[in-house]
Amino acid sequence: MDVLVTGAGGLLGSNVAAVAADRGYSVLGTYHNREPELDVETAQLDITDADQFAELFATHAFDAVINCAAMTDVDGCEQHSEQARRVNGNAPGEMASIAAQHGIDFVQISTDYVFDGRRDGRYAPGDETNPIQEYGRSKALGEETVRDGHPEALIVRLSFVYGRNNQGTIEGFPAWVLDRLAREESTPLFTDQFITPTRAGSAAETTLDLSREATTGTVHVAAQDCVTPFELGTTLAELAGEPVDLLEEGRMADVDRPAVRPKNTCLAVEQTESLLGRAQPTLEEDLLALL
Repeated sequence: MDVLVTGAGGLLGSNVAAVAADRGYSVLGTYHNREPELDVETAQLDITDADQFAELFATHAFDAVINCAAMTDVDGCEQHSEQARRVNGNAPGEMASIAAQHGIDFVQISTDYVFDGRRDGRYAPGDETNPIQEYGRSKALGEETVRDGHPEALIVRLSFVYGRNNQGTIEGFPAWVLDRLAREESTPLFTDQFITPTRAGSAAETTLDLSREATTGTVHVAAQDCVTPFELGTTLAELAGEPVDLLEEGRMADVDRPAVRPKNTCLAVEQTESLLGRAQPTLEEDLLALL
């Protein structure tokens, strides 16, 4: 199987490229600025340049495209909304359309931030989106343009992504918490935000499995557990053997940021479990795999 992984220099993309290579796939990983150290073929690509993207199909016979490239800085998207719309909204649709013209499967990575976070329960894949910040709006636009450009595309929504990059370094929320605990610094964590964290390595495995099964439509990929950042940090500290007394309860209103965050974006994963015939990992299983 020949796979094109855009955004292979990022946390998720590097994991997707690595897992695909481990499975014996032929992988081309693209990057925007800095070439990543990956054990696969790489190429520089500006995903907003549709002609440059189309040129890749002249030299490669891909079976699937997995678009992990995105502008993921939530506050940066708020301050640079036009760029966010180009990268997260318009470019994925153009890429999906080109893939459809070549009869190639297309996978778009999306986010839980397409939801407004105002409900009490979990969000199912078919629930109405209503983003409340520019990042979410740009990613929701990306979902829309991808569906228009490639009706048989697969859209994978993730939540609160963390993991190890291609160098084995931990990235995301756990890296921040563990670093502060190692320096014996008190760490305030929200108790009024609810998430279903997604480990990048697990998401890569699941996404490739769904692609292999030619899954279409929208799915959610995350851990089983709906938790607060405080609960996530506490579980992480306990498993890592770090002192939990340095963790403090905080609230979202305590932090002033350009972009508002939704309070509850817990994702329902039963559909994904049914499609693959296996359970999604628990938070503890994912954290143990990380550590």
